[in-house]
Amino acid sequence: MDFKRIVLTVIFTASCFILWQNWQIYNRPPVTASTTSSVAPGSASAPAASAASSGAAATATAAAPSGAVMDYKTAPRAVVTTDLVRAEVSALGGDIVRIELLKHKATEDKSQNFTVLDDGKTHTYVARSGLASEGLPNHRTVFALPTQALTLAEGQDTVQLKLAAQPVNGVAVTKVLTFRRGSYLIDVSYEVNNGGSAPLATQAYFELARDDKAAEHTGGFFGGVSTYTGPAHYTEEKKFQKVSFDDIAKGKEKAGDVTTKDGWVAMVQHYFVSAYVPQQGVERTYFNRKLSDGFFGTGVKLPVNVAAGQSAKIDMPLYVGPQEQKKLKEIAPGLDLVVDYGWVTLIAVPLFMLLSFIHGIVGNWGWAIILLTVLIKAVFFPLSAASYKSMAKMKTLMPKMKALQDRYKDDRMKLNQEMMQLYKTEKVNPMGGCLPILVQIPVFMALYWVLLGAVEMRQAPWLAWIHDLSAMDPFYVLPVLMAISMFIQTKLNPTPPDPMQAKMMLAMPLIFGVMFLWMPSGLVLYWVVNNVLSIGQQWYITKSIEGAQSK
Repeated sequence: MDFKRIVLTVIFTASCFILWQNWQIYNRPPVTASTTSSVAPGSASAPAASAASSGAAATATAAAPSGAVMDYKTAPRAVVTTDLVRAEVSALGGDIVRIELLKHKATEDKSQNFTVLDDGKTHTYVARSGLASEGLPNHRTVFALPTQALTLAEGQDTVQLKLAAQPVNGVAVTKVLTFRRGSYLIDVSYEVNNGGSAPLATQAYFELARDDKAAEHTGGFFGGVSTYTGPAHYTEEKKFQKVSFDDIAKGKEKAGDVTTKDGWVAMVQHYFVSAYVPQQGVERTYFNRKLSDGFFGTGVKLPVNVAAGQSAKIDMPLYVGPQEQKKLKEIAPGLDLVVDYGWVTLIAVPLFMLLSFIHGIVGNWGWAIILLTVLIKAVFFPLSAASYKSMAKMKTLMPKMKALQDRYKDDRMKLNQEMMQLYKTEKVNPMGGCLPILVQIPVFMALYWVLLGAVEMRQAPWLAWIHDLSAMDPFYVLPVLMAISMFIQTKLNPTPPDPMQAKMMLAMPLIFGVMFLWMPSGLVLYWVVNNVLSIGQQWYITKSIEGAQSK
């Protein structure tokens, strides 16, 4: 049996499953979530937390009264702009409720910036924090904000937003957000001055709270390409772990609290990530929780101990930006793993490094994909040649095989015996094309996930009509070329003796062509180039064998 046909059938079946899964994701009912109804991690109850904030105002502002329902949309907010981000900070908790990436455009409306953290226009997705003890500021405290927007001026490296709370029992707390030039890192810190007579022992919590809707509609049939959206943790002991919203809702063990002295916690989506990255060596507890229906939180808690008459500072770097693997790796160990290639990671990582190296030379991701495909094809040339030789020999035996099937059509056992004798006489291994293809499948899958997951492909142009390698071909040129190339490959392969199977093989190029109409053009470009190279190699080998047998 031609193993390549089996592979195509498996890929087609898996693709249909993915399309069905995407249809379910993008046709969920909309989620309405309250962003302020939950309790701060470590606090006793929502009323207590609210009451604790009633006296914590900055420069004569009032806090949310106990039991009041606050909404980020109604609270005042400050705007901070750097060379990379435009951030909106709510007076409610001093929480970051919206971040636009100035170097990345929106998926559908290219005139708008891409939004990661969102105040409810598309998603409810915020970065919030606070101190858990009563009377100290938390994510329900209402702070005073500057009346003017803050902008990173020319020549400045940082811009700070300071939010002070009124002292409670002699404890003064200031929340400071520091934005840096050329960086997606935001330093979130609390400066605690214990002027009271008793030591302070509490917890600082930093939480990423968002709805469970898919992060980004990638376009296309049944929602296009679907990737993981949800929390992820990393520790040296357990390494990288995804914790799905479903796991949190069901209270599974992997979604429970984890206490350690290393790692980070993140909220992952296609191409982008937000992550809290505590200082290594400091004890912390990572947590996950369901805040309300369709609304979840993941974050980290740090112990805060300040002796009477002493001061302390709690620092928590927050990254909100693209999944640029090299930069993520520099920020924290394992943070680059948010670009999740699954079981093909060991192959995908060096493939991406090679692709990046080629891009550094040619300066265009489209041409880099083409050159990488050529290199991969060259590496596997001997294996491919063995596979095509086996198929070519099988093709020359088709008349003899057909004759045997007609002769022994009523005697299956005798037919199998005669077939095996034919293979032995002609020195043909019917499974000769299997192993070479099996070896190549992990590499092809790894490249697929590299092209799917690399943010560098997002809105990267190739030439002429291809302005975004992560989006579908607007004129369907590449999918049509792919379908044509698959049809040519089918004609070069031995014709299956079963008429039904033969018709199915002829239909596969059309089916795949339709399916790939909505796939990212970078992926389709890879398949087209790979198919064209395969056709050339297969045609040459087939003609050589047919010529040798005709002599």
